Amino acid sequence: MKQTQREKIIDYINENGSITSYEACMRLGITQFATRVSELKEQGYNFETEWIKGKNRDRHVVYFKKYMLAKVGEAVWQIIQ
Repeated sequence: MKQTQREKIIDYINENGSITSYEACMRLGITQFATRVSELKEQGYNFETEWIKGKNRDRHVVYFKKYMLAKVGEAVWQIIQ
């Protein structure tokens, strides 16, 4: 059976620890990454994010998010607070 884009994202995070929108596009062929993340959140997945500073092809400073699956204990702690 064909794997959904949401499944590809979860598998990628499980194998690599995190994912960015660039990795989703270039490695998985997912162009609507933010939409897929929103859908995963609706399905009950919790994400931790970290802002990463990098440079684009023109050497300008850019910022982007790295997404990781939240650990269960941390997700519960966030809900309690």
